Amino acid sequence: MAGFSSRLALKWKHLSPRYLPFADAATADLPLPRLLRLSLFQVSVGLCTALMVGTLNRVMIVELGMAAWLVALMVALPIMAAPWRAFIGHKSDTYASVIGWRRVPYVGLGTFLQFAGLAMLPFSLLLMTGDGRFGLAWVGHVFAALSFLLVGAGLQTTQTAGLALASDLSTDVTRPRVVALMYVMLLVGLAGGGATFAVLLADFSPTRLVQVVQGAGVVVAMLGIASVWKQEARCPGRRRSKAEPAPAFAPRWQSFIGQPKARRFLWTVGLGTAAFSMQDVVLEPYGGEILGLSVGATSALTALMAGGALAAFAVAARWLARGGDPYRVAALGLVLGLPAFAAVIVSAPADAPWMFRCGTALIGFGGGLFAVGMLTAAMALEHRDHVGLALGAWGAVQATSAGLAIALGGALRDGVSTLATHGAFGEALVSNVTGYSFVYHLELYLLFAALIAIGPLVRSFGPASREPGAKFGLADLPG
Repeated sequence: MAGFSSRLALKWKHLSPRYLPFADAATADLPLPRLLRLSLFQVSVGLCTALMVGTLNRVMIVELGMAAWLVALMVALPIMAAPWRAFIGHKSDTYASVIGWRRVPYVGLGTFLQFAGLAMLPFSLLLMTGDGRFGLAWVGHVFAALSFLLVGAGLQTTQTAGLALASDLSTDVTRPRVVALMYVMLLVGLAGGGATFAVLLADFSPTRLVQVVQGAGVVVAMLGIASVWKQEARCPGRRRSKAEPAPAFAPRWQSFIGQPKARRFLWTVGLGTAAFSMQDVVLEPYGGEILGLSVGATSALTALMAGGALAAFAVAARWLARGGDPYRVAALGLVLGLPAFAAVIVSAPADAPWMFRCGTALIGFGGGLFAVGMLTAAMALEHRDHVGLALGAWGAVQATSAGLAIALGGALRDGVSTLATHGAFGEALVSNVTGYSFVYHLELYLLFAALIAIGPLVRSFGPASREPGAKFGLADLPG
């Protein structure tokens, strides 16, 4: 038995990296176990997002009986922290630590904010939904809002500094697959967190809610600590000391935004993200109300979209690792979004659920290409001193655009459907499908606007951009 184990270990040791997912993303300085451990901060972000946007959204409306508008307002509060991501990135670029750290203190700060928000959140919700005997409902509203803000600020801080640290530790050759890995781990946190919360809260009670949310806070703290443990080198001699004045944000922002096409880059991120995000809030209702799909069938739409995104990460990682232009990858994602949204629109008059499912998967694929391409472009900006600031600006625009687009999508669907059913657009459009169709048509226009914005950014990459000796294979496939 011992001999068999030794032979098996030897064969595993010599197994080609082509058959190990993400093996080619690792280097001698950043081995695969360390890279996977670094990506745990994305798992914590996905877990928190699944809890805030998915599980708590449903629990607050159904089990706790809260008003839908109040729940929507609470869920949208974390978006208020998104514009601060550029400042957070700048601070992580220029932070002066006694022991030489830049990114780790901000990942730790973000993790603490997430933990603090999750620790007080369940008690705040229970105060909000009490019968008012103690007159503390307003206290619950205040602390619930503070909890959501703390978690949102923690998410933005952790992700900005964590992605900047990943950029610092990766090389130009491995960065595309590092980006793909970070996105996959975010999906792992979203999917795994959502499934876990669904199981834990199946037998709902206020006590169970407190246990699950605070348990999630503990898990997030543990993931954050494990993610950055011994990741960033202590280099006090090569970074700003406490005695030196801190660089001001405004001049560095002007230097960053003054780069050629930086403004166009941010406009592209905003328009493209809004185009792919606006349908998030109406996708499942569209399938259920218009196409008559069951609850289980509409729930599977999220898996279809995630599957499309995972396939996009694989394609993008392979293309970028071979020297592809990240803007060209993002532009292809925008182009593929056009037939995807068209299929969703046509599926209603054609009464074709299969077409709707195909469009949903293609939306995930196009959105995945766009996201990976634009994040890779942000991480590979020419000025390495701007990495944190660039990622912060990308994250601020991306998160703000997504949040506003989702809110606008729901409002437009309700408003246009109400007008249509009352005959405001004529007899031909007296249908609930009109509101959904309006949202998807608007997303098509946003895709065209994003293509106009990204056009000048797309450039040809020659074969010389690929470093000699770089190997690519099945390791490009995420997870």
